[in-house]
Amino acid sequence: MKKAVILFWSNTGNTEKVALHMQKGMEEGGFQTSLLKVQEAGDIDFYNFDLVCIGAPSYNWHPPKPVVDYLKGKFNSYKKEGRVKVNAPKIPGKNALIFCTYSGPHTGIREAVPAGKYMGQFFEHLGFTVVDEWYILSEFHGSEENSTLGRMGNIKGLPSKEDLERIKESAKNLVLRL
Repeated sequence: MKKAVILFWSNTGNTEKVALHMQKGMEEGGFQTSLLKVQEAGDIDFYNFDLVCIGAPSYNWHPPKPVVDYLKGKFNSYKKEGRVKVNAPKIPGKNALIFCTYSGPHTGIREAVPAGKYMGQFFEHLGFTVVDEWYILSEFHGSEENSTLGRMGNIKGLPSKEDLERIKESAKNLVLRL
């Protein structure tokens, strides 16, 4: 049975909701799937999984500091082990999925894409194939103004039940292709 791990950091619950629905979809697709908060992931070995998913909100065009620190720590550990190679040769069967929640009160998804690209680069340097990047519009908790008057319009309550169902189905379809 193929294995996946979903790592996430969530401050307000948006990213966690997405991660939980991804897990449901991947399990329906036949993958054995673990779900871990970044701060609980410790010494897991990415190379023990067919698919590593990592998700976080976008904060000022970047992942939050705990996610950055985690990825840098893993990268440095793998570099010391000799797993980071010049030219980053792809390792067959090693895949990554990046997901990023955002509210984008100013410019929308363009605020999230840099965070997703940043997280993806860690995996590409390890030889993983980044199979996709998912950007999920989400409520800006704690700010009525940013949840209703930004470029994205009224985003209160997002991701919606329908959005989460689409995420579950997308996760299922993704693992069926791997």
